[in-house]
Amino acid sequence: MKGIIIKSTGSWYQVLETETKAVFEARIRGKFKLIKTRLTNPLAVGDEVEFSLEQDDVAWITKIFPRKNYLIRKSVNLSKEAHIIASNIDIACFIYTLKFPETSLGFLDRFLACCEAYNIPSLILFNKMDVLSEDEKEIVQNIEAMYQNIGYDTLEISSYSKLNLDLLKDRIKDKTSVFFGHSGCGKSTLVNALQPSLDLRTGEISDTHLKGKHTTTFAQMHFWDFGGSVIDTPGVREFAMIDVEKDEIQHYFPEIFTLGRDCKYHNCMHINEPKCAVIAGLENGEIEESRYMTYLKLMEEAEEINQK
Repeated sequence: MKGIIIKSTGSWYQVLETETKAVFEARIRGKFKLIKTRLTNPLAVGDEVEFSLEQDDVAWITKIFPRKNYLIRKSVNLSKEAHIIASNIDIACFIYTLKFPETSLGFLDRFLACCEAYNIPSLILFNKMDVLSEDEKEIVQNIEAMYQNIGYDTLEISSYSKLNLDLLKDRIKDKTSVFFGHSGCGKSTLVNALQPSLDLRTGEISDTHLKGKHTTTFAQMHFWDFGGSVIDTPGVREFAMIDVEKDEIQHYFPEIFTLGRDCKYHNCMHINEPKCAVIAGLENGEIEESRYMTYLKLMEEAEEINQK
């Protein structure tokens, strides 16, 4: 039997059978756990699998089909290992909030680089527009214009005022989407606004640090009445790239890669080389400093990981 993983709690999984749409509680055979990998979890929500039923209708997953893509986060205290958040994604939506909580541009840039690395179309959602002053809205619109100029799709939204939610539905209809962002950015509230019948648990913002409290503790796929599905994920603190070489990082920053073609040296890393078009672009405003700093940070991490 074939199916798709729709929920993962670590040791148990839920599998949706492809033809009948029946849902089974499932486990994996021990051999899966022996596969040598830098990933801490052998299966993730979105994975397509083959399974067999045994007594008590418990499903045993016997095979995983190749993933077309996936996104991963760093595992705590394990710099060389990572955890798959979701796989086989058609569109990854990053929920940016200017405040409640504040989202750093570095976090957004790391997400976009990961999407580029694993060939996942992305959409930046500027959420909670209803709580912003006119000056704050202008800040958001400047950030939005910056990413649009690079070539990224964006949308201003609000779960409470319903701003542009119909447009968002059109973008994610009949696709497997995933919502990412800091805890408290409004992922579950947005899912509920798009489809109230799902009634996902939402959390309050912590007064102490104006950060969200985790309400989603494991990844789970939900199906839209209007077509397609969404993978609801725990708040992610840091995205990761594994098995990526240092000289590949520039490929995941479109504006750096494009300008880099004009560098004097074909193997320019855009750090301190002479006649570097990217450094010149940084000085004249063609490259945003926040993006360039994330690029340098990812280069540093790739070198550290590959030295271990």
